[in-house]
Amino acid sequence: MLELTADEVLATTRSVRRRLDMEREVGEEVLRECLTLALQAPTGSLRQDWHFVISNDRDQCREVGLIYQQVWTAMVTDKYLDSAVSQQGDDVAQQSWLNMMGSARHLAETFPEAPAIFVPCITGRLDGADAMTQAVKWGSVIQAAWSFMLAARNRGLGTCWTTVHLQRERDVAEVLGIPFEEVQQVALSPVAYTVGTQFKPGRRKADAEFVHFNGW
Repeated sequence: MLELTADEVLATTRSVRRRLDMEREVGEEVLRECLTLALQAPTGSLRQDWHFVISNDRDQCREVGLIYQQVWTAMVTDKYLDSAVSQQGDDVAQQSWLNMMGSARHLAETFPEAPAIFVPCITGRLDGADAMTQAVKWGSVIQAAWSFMLAARNRGLGTCWTTVHLQRERDVAEVLGIPFEEVQQVALSPVAYTVGTQFKPGRRKADAEFVHFNGW
């Protein structure tokens, strides 16, 4: 336990990509501790219609990591990067985005070596569901998944919310034994101890750009 204050945990839980210790094992006990806290998150109408697939089996993690790597590499081409960076605003914003993408590339390259993975899921599939149904489902499971990540941070573990694997969701379902027709995956996160435990608050835009008090 790092014994961080609640504010410190909230301010320094980052998307960790470069500073994951892929060699150190992550035991079941610490993963269950994080999940126990995650399950205290709010859930729509107390339905708890969620599932959480956690694996620290190196073979499973590697198979899932390779799927992630293949999808990411196919998606993030030079053409994609050139197009996306031009939309980032000034030079400072563009460089910041490129730094982030370099970090993302590092994660894709090393994901198969992750010692543990975390896959939040929902019961049922949302294909064609109305906005309210989707909001209830996503809102419930995402809060719990974020609580897992916060709990992980306070235990010296790093995580990173990713979704590109959903292009091959069925393949990941087969690796992990998830019943694809009944359970929909929401995200995929590596879980590993971090190299060092000091993290700073992230850089954010001025809140005047998107915070609206007492109306828009």
